[in-house]
Amino acid sequence: MASNTNIISPIAIEDRKNLDIRPGDTVRVWQKIQEKGKTRLQAFEGLVLARKHGTEAGATFTVRKVIDSVGVEKIFPLYTPMIDKIELLRRSKVRRAKLYFVREKAAKEIRRQMRRMLAIDKDQNTDTKHDAKATAEVAVEA
Repeated sequence: MASNTNIISPIAIEDRKNLDIRPGDTVRVWQKIQEKGKTRLQAFEGLVLARKHGTEAGATFTVRKVIDSVGVEKIFPLYTPMIDKIELLRRSKVRRAKLYFVREKAAKEIRRQMRRMLAIDKDQNTDTKHDAKATAEVAVEA
């Protein structure tokens, strides 16, 4: 029986378990792809339609994006070693646990329904550093 030599470290497992991905989130999943002996990273950015099986070993989440007016969905296992990182880009308020109805909707309708998206600030300290620097410059001038 062949065993998978790519084992996720215990630290990464805990990080993935605590990762709060919900339906309605816009995420960017960085996938490791092996081609001709080389490993590269490929990003897949889209809307999370569903999350299944909670935090157990077989947990998965479904991401959908539209490429050239064709919808593409990928189902990612949460604990696979082939995922390098998962970035949470936006969060929207939804009232369903599974957003399969999005498949039949046009992109314009989806945007209208999810107009309450909240942008997540990646680096919250940048604004405070800039404000502190501006305050220091004003104090020096006075």
